Amino acid sequence: MKFDFSMFFSTYTNLFFGSLLLLAGLAKGVEKNFAPKIKDAISHGSIFLKNDQNKDGSWGSPHQTKGLNIFAPVPGSHRAFRLAVSSLSLHALLENQENNATYNKTISKGAEYLLSNLGQLRRASPMAIYNVWSHAFGIQALASLHKSDHGKKDKDAIRDLVQQQIKMLEKYESIDGGWGYYDFNAQTKQPSGSSISFVNGTVLIALKDAESLGVEVPEKTVTKALAAIRRQRLPDNSYLYGEYLKYRPRRGINRPAGSLGRSHACNLALQLWGDSTITSDVHKLCLDRLIERNGWLDIARKRPIPHESWFAVAGYFFYYGHLYASLCIEQLPGNERSHYQNKLASILLPLQEKNGSWWDFPFYNYHQQYGTGMALLSLKKCMTQ
Repeated sequence: MKFDFSMFFSTYTNLFFGSLLLLAGLAKGVEKNFAPKIKDAISHGSIFLKNDQNKDGSWGSPHQTKGLNIFAPVPGSHRAFRLAVSSLSLHALLENQENNATYNKTISKGAEYLLSNLGQLRRASPMAIYNVWSHAFGIQALASLHKSDHGKKDKDAIRDLVQQQIKMLEKYESIDGGWGYYDFNAQTKQPSGSSISFVNGTVLIALKDAESLGVEVPEKTVTKALAAIRRQRLPDNSYLYGEYLKYRPRRGINRPAGSLGRSHACNLALQLWGDSTITSDVHKLCLDRLIERNGWLDIARKRPIPHESWFAVAGYFFYYGHLYASLCIEQLPGNERSHYQNKLASILLPLQEKNGSWWDFPFYNYHQQYGTGMALLSLKKCMTQ
């Protein structure tokens, strides 16, 4: 019997391309179903934050300690932690539930707490400067509040507080430019600790939000912070964890897998402040890495010891990294966003806990709140237009 190669080839080709078309159809179906799934997840996460709010309007507490806790001098560290997670929680609700009357009281209490307490925050000790996170996330929450109906009667107070937060960031700026959250060097009045790449990125993005309100942002501070990020940028578009590692650039934490959670914040900060070397191609390169190598972040998720995972990844890189990735997607041309929005949503949606929260690192009673805030902000950006 003679083998009919042409028939075999035709049949195989039809099956192959038919399978591809079927997969493409399934993919389109999944994409169409993402919007309602995202809306449901946002609703469930928002309910968690509403129910978890403290009586004073804040979120989080220093309870639920574990055998190994991070260095946190009391009480200042926990004031910073609470204000940071309260800022993220309020920001997430403003972005997702601003027009939902069910959340009016929750948002009002959260805004009142921030306006009453953020201005008094200082560093916990000369060594622990966790307050820089609170100043940055606080500015972003205040910017969102200023633009919403909930901030109408407090616009002047909000702008004044944003300006004061910028002065605090000037005060705690590292000598070399940028910011760090530890000073393990001389513990001087102006911190002598290492500039940390992703802290610089976080603050600079927040300062751009402040600028959108018409608040003056000091050029010298921005210029020094940008220079610090550039010094920590590697040729492969990864970033050093901090400038103190400049003589060990190929250490695991500085390589692409170790930088997955911070490259996006650094890229976005540089781009927003006018660095033309950050292009759509750079964003796509780093977004593709995040998606394809997501396991390096995920395997560290919920591990109790910081930096114990491969490439020295810490659990708390996870939702932070995806938040800033979602902001980078916004910088892409409109026709290139949906692919990454769907990929990001497909990572985040299955990780929502039964109580509606997301979390990545057991951190007193702050982890569910900041994880949920970051996830909600990320998913908001995943809604295709």
